[in-house]
Amino acid sequence: MIDPKIFDRPERRIDGVDKTTGAARYIADLDIPGALQAAFVRSPYPHARIVAVDTTRARALDGVRAVLTGADVRGQRLGRRLQDWPLLCWDRVLFVGDRVAAVAADTREIADEAVRLISVEYEELPALIDMDDALRPDAPVLHPDAASYRFLEGRGERPAVPHPNHQGHVVESHGDVDAAFARAARIFEHEFATPRIHQAALEPRAAVLWLEADRVRVVSTNKAPFNLRDQMAASLGLAKDRIVVDNGTIGGDFGGKGLSTDEFVLYHLAKATGRPVRAVTRYADELTTTNPRHGSRIRLRTGLDAEGRIVAHESHALFDGGAYAAGKPTVRLMAEGGVQTLEGYRVPAARHEAATVYTNNVPGGHMRAPGQPQNVFASESHLDLIARELGIAPLEFRRRNVARAGDPTTAGEPWHGPDLGALLDRAAAEIGGDKPRPAGRGIGFALGIRHVGRGKTTISLRLDRDGTIEARTGVGDQGGGQHTLIQRIVAATLGVDPLTVRVRRLSTEGPQDPGIGGSRVTPVHGGAALAAARALKDKLGGLSVADAARALAPDQAIEVSATFDATAADHGACAHAIEVAVDAETGTVRVLSAVLAVDVGQVINPVGLRGQLEGGFVYGLGMALTEDLALEDGRVRAANLGDYKLPTIADVPPLRIVHLSDGHGVGPYGARSAGELVNPGVPAAIANAVHDASGARVHTLPVTAERVWRALRAR
Repeated sequence: MIDPKIFDRPERRIDGVDKTTGAARYIADLDIPGALQAAFVRSPYPHARIVAVDTTRARALDGVRAVLTGADVRGQRLGRRLQDWPLLCWDRVLFVGDRVAAVAADTREIADEAVRLISVEYEELPALIDMDDALRPDAPVLHPDAASYRFLEGRGERPAVPHPNHQGHVVESHGDVDAAFARAARIFEHEFATPRIHQAALEPRAAVLWLEADRVRVVSTNKAPFNLRDQMAASLGLAKDRIVVDNGTIGGDFGGKGLSTDEFVLYHLAKATGRPVRAVTRYADELTTTNPRHGSRIRLRTGLDAEGRIVAHESHALFDGGAYAAGKPTVRLMAEGGVQTLEGYRVPAARHEAATVYTNNVPGGHMRAPGQPQNVFASESHLDLIARELGIAPLEFRRRNVARAGDPTTAGEPWHGPDLGALLDRAAAEIGGDKPRPAGRGIGFALGIRHVGRGKTTISLRLDRDGTIEARTGVGDQGGGQHTLIQRIVAATLGVDPLTVRVRRLSTEGPQDPGIGGSRVTPVHGGAALAAARALKDKLGGLSVADAARALAPDQAIEVSATFDATAADHGACAHAIEVAVDAETGTVRVLSAVLAVDVGQVINPVGLRGQLEGGFVYGLGMALTEDLALEDGRVRAANLGDYKLPTIADVPPLRIVHLSDGHGVGPYGARSAGELVNPGVPAAIANAVHDASGARVHTLPVTAERVWRALRAR
């Protein structure tokens, strides 16, 4: 009997006990006998030619087992889609932190000392720090050999770009945009900018690799083991079935751990030494050399009719991709969520142009809802500015233009998602949007839309004689509750206690799996869990799980497997209402309260959902007010989490979450995804609230006291 009431009861996380007691073993905790420690020589320059590398003193150091330079791996590059990042640089370095040499030694201390003993002679080259400089017609080409790079699509070539310093370039449109602008009663244009920000997972990325007679075994913090296996096979020239990747316990991801760089070099170090080799990234290297969210500059232009309804829209977005495109898994090499602006609104005609740009900055990668926080900050700030110039209340202007069922969206597709108007109305009501407020206080609104992810995976179930059910999956759990989701769907479908369902994670020796990311786990893995549970139920032939288990012989089990391919389009939605106070003398912003009105469909993990929504809000809060992975001459200034200003519990205001859903999501039992839903809209809502409270409009994140103060004085 199906028992969906299980979903109403707060869940007990499968990984909860181990993580709260300290029993969980992360990659850095693994005790691999004989494992050596790796360290890397990194470039101090954003752009330079490598003249010479002298490893003599390092090789002579007692305890050093191998030293590699770019000459040893010449021609080998890595990347999730475009393999443009050298394993070790052999001719040029393209950002501060680019790797030039690698050491494997008995201890990390010896490896670090060996790194200090390696002498590299550089010839500095002009650095392209600014995107506009990189796109000049006469700009130096940062990747002159781009035509030779491997593109892992498998069904085509890398899309063409109009400038050699473009990583990706997209133009999309629908409707007659020029004619729509020509008949517009008013046209508005604004520009916005966002900085790089970092995922800041508390567990740094780590990996250990060793060679067996016919296998390369890797344990990595990478959240998509099959993807890493395929990338390593392509880069290293190995057959896929020779590489086995396991991702163990992952201590946070937020998008950053889709990219791996160390594992490729570890293979060569293990091959040179005949021993396992481990790499654990230090926080300083995490913050200064890995794949943060892209900085952006977005220009929007929108035409309206005499009634204040959108008739035409166009956007031009530039994303600083940094030195390499390797961190992006998408075919178009874009932070795809940043391509289409004004999501969630009725837009009869639109043209979107977006590009990622090669610069000599730290390479950009994926981070929670890639591209969307930049997009939504620009879009929702733009709408507020238009509303105020028209003399229309910002909330009323949104109500007037929000997409209703069947309306054309900014992508040109009819809207079939949640009731966005109802979400806006509920958020406004919960925060008391119609009540008068004292001077210096204001409310800001924003609307956030996030697609429900797609993909294909297989889950198998095994019923044993003791009545336990083992669910086998290739997906890990980086704290998002993926395994608990699978457990509860299987339990609800079969009408058993969730504690009787055990989830076992498989390595890449199991069935293909797309991994964590893209808001896909609930629809894809949840769908596979539901399909497998239904297959087991059918196989029981009317018997209960308990009766079927009792009928088994001691050495018997019942096994089923189901493959699920999630293809249907769907969206979750969130309306933000945030109240702030602004000190007119100092520009200081204090967030007083916040409301999130969300539609995520059927809730499966209620505690996990609350954590995702609250966590997403705090994520957005940091981007809005404090976080900026700023560069100085190409070098990241904040090399530790003390200097990189993450929000703390003291910064978090009272937060109310309201669920509005008809349960019509495409996921199992009508669920939708939630992990990337909330954070994109928070910065815009705060910027809009600051404007409402003080009249100060900040066009560049974060909304610091200095920027607010300057905007107040400019008025």
